[in-house]
This record gives sequence, structure tokens and C-alpha cells, in this order.
Amino acid sequence: MVDMLDRPDRPLVLLVDDTPENLELMSELLADSYRIKVANNGLKALRIAAGSQQPDLILLDIMMPEMDGYEVCRLLKMNPATADIPVVFLTAKTEVADEQQGFDLGAVDYITKPISPPIVLARVHAQLQLKASADFLRDKSEYLELEVRRRTRDMQRLQEVTIEAMASLAAMRDNPNGKHLSRVEPYMVALAKALAYQQPALAAELSAERIAQLGKSALLHGIGKLVLPDRILLSPVPLQGDDLQLLHRHAVAGRDALLAAEAKLGSVPDFLRDARDIVYSQHENWDGSGYPQGLRGEQIPLAARLMALVGDYEEMTSQHPYRQSVSHAEAQQRIGAASGTRFDPSVVLAFIEAEQEFAAIAQRLADDAAAIHGELQRLDESLGESIELTLPPS
Repeated sequence: MVDMLDRPDRPLVLLVDDTPENLELMSELLADSYRIKVANNGLKALRIAAGSQQPDLILLDIMMPEMDGYEVCRLLKMNPATADIPVVFLTAKTEVADEQQGFDLGAVDYITKPISPPIVLARVHAQLQLKASADFLRDKSEYLELEVRRRTRDMQRLQEVTIEAMASLAAMRDNPNGKHLSRVEPYMVALAKALAYQQPALAAELSAERIAQLGKSALLHGIGKLVLPDRILLSPVPLQGDDLQLLHRHAVAGRDALLAAEAKLGSVPDFLRDARDIVYSQHENWDGSGYPQGLRGEQIPLAARLMALVGDYEEMTSQHPYRQSVSHAEAQQRIGAASGTRFDPSVVLAFIEAEQEFAAIAQRLADDAAAIHGELQRLDESLGESIELTLPPS
């Protein structure tokens, strides 16, 4: 459709009649107020109507050889590109049945010959006014729809940029040179897709849009680590006592940060709700033995249940300077063994469905030697800092 601002001031009227005298008469009558195109048969009329410069109104004779006006009107209304062009029959057929047939085919008016010039001018003007109003409303509706889509796209992009910026900041506490976040998102998407495939009851909850959103929200899973000192985050040995309690509090800190963001927004966007569920509940276990709340089974939000498996697979298969990573097969075996204890059994089944995709992602996005060396250097620095802080004053 041509934009309203790009349309000429004078409407275009297409005259369709096989009699040259009729075309000349109508052209002279309308030429002062309108631009005119003419067609002496139905096929030519259809080509003009579907062309780049569509008429605003068609005055159509009925009795024409090869293709009569009724057939032309029917084909015009069947074609979405020409269906909105108003058609006015201008004909010598005066029977009521003929007139009814014209209206049934979609014509907006029916004028009989011999014509009355004032009546023709008045009716053409009226139909063009109606057409202009309809075009304005349609253009306005299309503009508003496009504007909504544009703003929605801008909001989605803003959300993605915000998530990626926050996630990148949190990733600085892990391994800034690693590809941890690059793996987490496709892992989450692959797992959620497999779960939706295996569990038709979750199809509505796990729509394509929601799955993509879960992938983005998963990037924020480590935001609570910002409150942890390096000696906790990079400890090569299992934590105990106060250090273990400090580690557990990072889930609360991450949740509180996202709650503060929600409070400032005054609403809870879906991506923040999923991110909050992931940050706060990814360490909950299916059997209730996890933290920070000790949730059990489906009390654990679905996003967190998915992230629990993604996070553990990532932790097991990615390389660290202080321990050996395990193979994909070993990780798969451990995840299967933890079904019903650490993991939701249905999520484990989804992982089995998607395990080849997980393996491909792990191989394609594996950390290089520089990333491992960088993490080893940070580990050395954190241990040195810990020792220095515990020395008695000189």
C-alpha cells in the first residue's frame, strides 16, 4: 500500500468499457477533478488494477466481450492486492437482479445508463471520500502496529543488552577470558526445547519465545557471585563452616539485586522473574536437600530446575586449573545418577534427549589455553591475598 503522504492530490479513477465513445464521455466528465486511466477489456483492467499505481476507484461496465464486468469484479475481490479498490458498475443493465448480482460480487454502487452527469459526479465523489477515510484508518492502524512492533523490538533489545552487560560483569568473577556464558545460553535453550518436546503439557509454558527468554535469563545465573571474595569463589578445596555459609548467601544477594530492579520498574518483566528464580533457586535439590530454602520437587521453579542441570553440566565439563574436567559421557552418567535427588527426573530425561547437542556445544565453545592460564593466575593471586591477610602484624 502506498503511504498516504506519498499519494498524489487527485485520486485515480479507472474507466473500464469496450465502447470508445463511453470511455471518451466519462473521461471528459471526470478529467477536471480526477486522474484517469482507461481499459477497453477486462484483462487490461485487471493488469492496471494490480499495477504499481493502483486506482482509487473503478467504474466498470458489465457487458463486455470475452470477460464481462461481473467476472472482472469477482477476480478483483479475490485478489488481496485489489480487494479494497471500490468498484462502481456503470451499465445499461437495469434489472433488479442484475443490480443485486453486482452488489453480491462486492460492488459499492450501481449506476445505470444513460447517465446523469451530476449523479455520477456525486456518487464518484462520495465513494472516493469513503475510500480516503478507509485508507486513512488502515494506514493509521498499520502505522500503529508497526510502531508497537518497533518499540517491542527495541525493548527486547534493551533487555538483552542489559542482561548481557550484567552477566558479563558477573562473569568477571569467574573467568573473564572463558566462554562460560557463551555455553550456558545454548545449553539452556537446548534443554528447554527437549523438555517441551517430551512434555506436551508444558508446550504452552515453554513456547519458542519463552525458551529464548530462558536462554537470556540464564546468563544472569551468577550475578550473586559479585558479593563473594576470590578466596571463596576460587577455592580449590571444599568450603566448610563460615565460608560455606558465605557461599550460600550469594543466592540471596543475587535475588535481592533483581528484586530491587523490579521495585524500581514497578512491575515484574518475565525475563527478570525467570532470572530471579534461577539466581535464587538453582541450588535447590529435587529431594529438598539444597539451599537456600530447602525447596522440594515442583516447589522449585521450572527455570531453576533447568538451570541446576545446565550449571552442573557446565561445571563438570569445563576446564579449571585446580581440578580435571570430566568427559561428556562421565557427566551424562553423573547427571543420570542424580535423577530424583539433585535433579528433576523429567529434566534429566530431556537432557538425555539433548545430550548430543550439549556435547557439540561443549566442544565448539571450549575454553582455550589462554583462558585456563588466566584463571590459574587469578587463583594464585587469590591464595596469595588470603595468606597475606592472615599473617600477624609485624
